[in-house]
Amino acid sequence: MATSPLKTVRFKLVFALCWACWGILHAYVLNWFGFSWKVAVWDSVISNLLLVGVSLLITVTLQFYIPQKNRYGYILGLCSVLALIWVLLSRTLVVLIINGATAYESFFSKSFPVRLAIGFLITGCMALISVLWYTVQDQQEIEKRKTEAEKLSKDAELYKLRQQLQPHFLFNSLNSINALIGSQPQQARTMIQQLSDFLRGTLRRDDNQWTTLEEELQHLQLYLEIEKVRFGHRLSTLIKDETAGLKLQLPAMLLQPVVENAIKFGLYDTTGDITISIEAKKDDGNLVVQVSNPFDPQTASPKKGTGFGLSSVQRRLYLLFARNDLLQTQTNEQVFITTIKIPQQK
Repeated sequence: MATSPLKTVRFKLVFALCWACWGILHAYVLNWFGFSWKVAVWDSVISNLLLVGVSLLITVTLQFYIPQKNRYGYILGLCSVLALIWVLLSRTLVVLIINGATAYESFFSKSFPVRLAIGFLITGCMALISVLWYTVQDQQEIEKRKTEAEKLSKDAELYKLRQQLQPHFLFNSLNSINALIGSQPQQARTMIQQLSDFLRGTLRRDDNQWTTLEEELQHLQLYLEIEKVRFGHRLSTLIKDETAGLKLQLPAMLLQPVVENAIKFGLYDTTGDITISIEAKKDDGNLVVQVSNPFDPQTASPKKGTGFGLSSVQRRLYLLFARNDLLQTQTNEQVFITTIKIPQQK
């Protein structure tokens, strides 16, 4: 439910000041017409106190019910009825208090249409202010709920994207462990320990959407060690970090699918040894990470190169920054290069 404007200190001050000025003007005009200050003040106090009550009644009523756009005539009708009741009640009370003021009663009767018009205009203005106030509050509440819903949806999609990366890698690792158990049990035990450390770190990082580059590279190193057990001497990595001491940040687990994509296109389609290069630097307020891998142009399709791994990274970057230009791929001779830009939060 919308909050009444009367709960706002500024509105209370403006409301009270306007009515005080109007009451003084009311009494002055009656005195100018030749009535004593006693009569003028009583008329002003009674009439305006009643009109204040009517205005507050309208504000409170509209707090709980605002007609649809095509039914604003209800508000005009309400203002007309309340203005009429206000004029009649004001006349009754003033006449009861000021006994024998025949000239005043005659003047009140003659000024009846003017008073009715003034009452209608004031109550109408109060109704308009109230409708605008409550409508703006409703719109703000709708926008707030919409923003919260979009945030929940975005967080859910980000979480789903992170979770979808795990089964694929886990199944491959378990298959490799199964293959090593018989022939190389020691390596199988090593790989199980590394996989355990990697998954434990993954579970801790799920609740933290952002992490430092240093922590991300340490976690990535665990993944690479597991892959090196799987592929043996064929796989080597070169990590070059030019951001030491800068405490740059990036979304957690953003680099693993990129490196996994590099290993896939580098190792699966070639027969020789390969080196995966990871280079991180700061450029114009962005953290820039480049992952490079060789490929065989006869068997690979690097220009497509956007399976679930890279598409999930691009989707995460879009959800976080609303930009589609933060992940780019290119080929340089027989090297496939993936470049990621992560704007740094201030």
